[in-house]
Amino acid sequence: MDELHEECGVFGICAAAKTDVARTVYYGLFALQHRGQESCGIAVSDAGHFRIHKALGTVGKVFTPDVLASVGEGDMAVGHVRYGTTGNSGSENAQPIMVSHIAGNMATVHNGNLVNAASLRRELELGGSIFHTTSDTEIISYIITRERIKCDSTEEAVVRSMDALEGAYALILMFDDKLIAVRDKNGFRPLCYGKNRHGDYVVASESCALSAVDAEFVRDILPGEVVAFDKGGVRSIRSQCGKAPEAMCIFEYIYFARPDSVIDGCSVHRARRRAGHFLAQDYPVDADVVVGVPDSGIDAALGYAEASGIPYGLGFIKNKYIGRTFISPGQSSRENSVKIKLNAVTDTVAGKRVVLVDDSIVRGTTCARIISLVREVGATEIHVRITAPPFLNPCYYGVDIDSRDALIASHHSVEEIRKIIGADSLGYLRRERLPELTGADGRHGYCQACFDGIYKTRVSDELKRDVFEKE
Repeated sequence: MDELHEECGVFGICAAAKTDVARTVYYGLFALQHRGQESCGIAVSDAGHFRIHKALGTVGKVFTPDVLASVGEGDMAVGHVRYGTTGNSGSENAQPIMVSHIAGNMATVHNGNLVNAASLRRELELGGSIFHTTSDTEIISYIITRERIKCDSTEEAVVRSMDALEGAYALILMFDDKLIAVRDKNGFRPLCYGKNRHGDYVVASESCALSAVDAEFVRDILPGEVVAFDKGGVRSIRSQCGKAPEAMCIFEYIYFARPDSVIDGCSVHRARRRAGHFLAQDYPVDADVVVGVPDSGIDAALGYAEASGIPYGLGFIKNKYIGRTFISPGQSSRENSVKIKLNAVTDTVAGKRVVLVDDSIVRGTTCARIISLVREVGATEIHVRITAPPFLNPCYYGVDIDSRDALIASHHSVEEIRKIIGADSLGYLRRERLPELTGADGRHGYCQACFDGIYKTRVSDELKRDVFEKE
């Protein structure tokens, strides 16, 4: 693959009264569809009676009107859109994950990746646990269940479980009588909550999903925080906060999140425009037009145009009907796959010196094809600007890069990459600029291990997407 994938998105609601919570989750998942398009699912609690539906496919395909009606009304619900980074893409790994045990029911949705998933799974199997999936979400569910049997409350069980879980996790847990949201101690992945006019509490990976269901943003859930929602209101447990350095994934701002989201107080759109400003300052060039590669390159292209004074132009039309499930052509015609997804606007680039802004270069093949598209319609020069530094290292916290083998920057210099992709010049965002992207002035810490190799937790060679399939 030459594209990064958007991990997963989670959504949950704790309603003040019985209502069509499944429909609310449905709309919330639509707003988070960019975070995962392999599978999706919704679980509803109706006074402790759980109903669930999940399957491979996007939200609109899986949840037809009849299916949505069958999941129905209740007082709580959780939902999930998936792109898996641990476990294969089969339907058995679709979420929510349901567990029924002596203390009650639990439905779990998870965004992230545990770095100690393999050792935890071995420990659980030796204790008699039987696994039905190959995802780390089931491991999390069993760890919490194990603690719940020994604890007086679900909140205590969740807090104690956090001592065993290492890595990235943004969780929403639905129990018989409450909804609990959890963010790992480093805060690798975003999670926030809001409230609508009916008094319903809504939890989501991104604030854009709150807006989609007419909920007003209240705040981000803190790294290490456990927040419980029930008929009595909201309770926060912060005993795990501050126990690890804050490390929000910087690539949420560069690529993963929707531009209309605000994460940890920073507008994603503003961060991307700021990246464009930095690129214009650090890599100026004489050109006629600035274009952005849809979707995440567009905001940065606007920023580059603002800072450079070079006009912005609509350079590409994106086919809106192709998602991650698109079947690429055979090897002999694979180069046509980019043309099916993107079409260059001749009037914008023909006879022009073009600044082409994109979010990343992974293997380089897609970037080379996009450059070829622009040349075919008459661009005289193409100057590529990338809103991320070169990818040099695998990610163990929820991005599907688990090896350096596929990373072009691990094996080639910037000048060599420029020649490989066929650009007239190439400029990556400087690593020193990353802390400036969000304008947080040191208030937050970030993870940029994929660029600098400094991991915030211990890592292991066993951290592969298919580790449990191999076992």
